[in-house]
Amino acid sequence: MANLLLIDDDKEVLAVNAKYFSQNGFDVKYAENAINGLKILKTWKADCILLDIMMPGMDGFEACKRIRKITNAPIIILSGRTSEDDKVNGLIYGADDYVIKPYSLRELNARIHVQIRRSKEALALKASSNTISYPPITMDLAQHKVYYDDEELSLSNREYELMHILIKKPNTPVTFEEIGNELFGSYVETDRRTIMVTASRLRKKLQEYDEMNELIETVWSKGYLFKTKKS
Repeated sequence: MANLLLIDDDKEVLAVNAKYFSQNGFDVKYAENAINGLKILKTWKADCILLDIMMPGMDGFEACKRIRKITNAPIIILSGRTSEDDKVNGLIYGADDYVIKPYSLRELNARIHVQIRRSKEALALKASSNTISYPPITMDLAQHKVYYDDEELSLSNREYELMHILIKKPNTPVTFEEIGNELFGSYVETDRRTIMVTASRLRKKLQEYDEMNELIETVWSKGYLFKTKKS
């Protein structure tokens, strides 16, 4: 049974979601504000977190950043805010998915299962001792870290995931759709900007080192590729 934490100041939404997901095999806990949600996470291991944005006191964006300091459990933002900037910000702050209200509980259930499955797969990789190396860059899949020679790069979870998607297929274009499917479990055209923002942030960090200026190339209108010295 997976543990699901609901954080939302709308009592009706909490009641409906708690009932539905309890009936669908989840152990559900809920909080009516972000502060109480953070308190729960300090004593209870969530497998997935559903997080509202518009809440009194601490909003969902700030809560998302603080949750990431406690757990790597998937975070799905549920919000009535529909702008692309809100979606991009949510994902940059550490969320794994962004679902706009109103939503289908059946679809949300599927998205939760996708995120939990991906999280378990990531943990399985961490338990292995695999590395991917194209000097001077090395990905340590067991530790979920990226190194320039012996220096660890400070990457967000999303930046790391994008690097992993690209480095698995060196010198091969990876489309926005392929990237979106791996990052979010599905792809819609509005995900393209989120991917582009993540790629831009990743490239900026890599470009701090002369030897990694051109590691990630843009494939015009299609996606990106990881370029090795062998190409």
